[in-house]
Amino acid sequence: MTFDKWFNSQTTLVKALLLLIPFVGWICECLIRLSVALRTKSVVHVVVFVLFIVVGWTWIIAVVDFVYMLLNGHLILGE
Repeated sequence: MTFDKWFNSQTTLVKALLLLIPFVGWICECLIRLSVALRTKSVVHVVVFVLFIVVGWTWIIAVVDFVYMLLNGHLILGE
């Protein structure tokens, strides 16, 4: 699963639009975190994925990820 690589290869405008659309943004973040967790098999990434599934529906995490993506070009722990 290489959704994270596809997402990170997009322009910042496309990434911003994908994250801003409410349900689509949550699905994108979920797929990115799952993709990174499966690719790296790191305990940290698996824990972040599980935490995102449990509390990822909140707007706070989405806003923090959005701002971080605008500044750095990828999600927090999503590279």
